[in-house]
Amino acid sequence: MEPYLVWIIAAFALVTIELLTGTFHLLVIGVGAFAGAAVAWAGGAFLTQAIGACAVALVGTWLVNRWHRAHRPGSVNDNFLDFGQPVVLESWVDAGSRTARVKYRGTTWDARVASEANVEPGETLIINGQDGSTLLVGTAPPPK
Repeated sequence: MEPYLVWIIAAFALVTIELLTGTFHLLVIGVGAFAGAAVAWAGGAFLTQAIGACAVALVGTWLVNRWHRAHRPGSVNDNFLDFGQPVVLESWVDAGSRTARVKYRGTTWDARVASEANVEPGETLIINGQDGSTLLVGTAPPPK
């Protein structure tokens, strides 16, 4: 059997396994095996084939890792759709513990005011987070 056929079989096997896992790492190693097949088809020695396959696989793996770091999920607040939305302070439940009732989306919610600023009923506050069913609100917009 010709060496380039062995590389191609290995490449298809790796790409097929990759389709089952979905991590992209086996995909780039499979692409590296295709590079080894190209070098073998061009008449390169086995060492050259292996170096070509490894170089392509290493560069591909580096690119996949870089992509994963750039698209890493952020904080819990990334999926919190109410983050940064305005609410209106209706009344204080306990001003000492900074708990209050706020109006948001047409209903009344329990809230905990994070800032130490003196806010009065009727003022607009911003949602900075959530603790169970209690909204965490403040006077300043949440940091991005």
